[in-house]
Amino acid sequence: MNEGHTTNELLAELGEQLRAQRLRLNLTLEEVAKHAGLSINVVRRLESGEGSTLASFVTVLRVLRRDEWLSTLQPPVTINPLNMLKKRAPRQRAYKPRKQNPN
Repeated sequence: MNEGHTTNELLAELGEQLRAQRLRLNLTLEEVAKHAGLSINVVRRLESGEGSTLASFVTVLRVLRRDEWLSTLQPPVTINPLNMLKKRAPRQRAYKPRKQNPN
């Protein structure tokens, strides 16, 4: 999906991806609808890019074993700035412990 696409174009592209995944898994519209607990028309609308509810979209993604796509919306943070502050600078040299004075 590229920048500059309209909402309708993006919905159509998502629908094409759903349909392609369904066909890769060799599932019919009826089978996806049955496993998702949705009507065939809901699945058909999603695939045609007409949209549906977000819950229906996520349910179909799960049936198609592609719910991991949702995790790509916000990738996990790999660098924690707070941990960076806690890190010490690498040691530059070794030192011997000081002897205590017998006062």
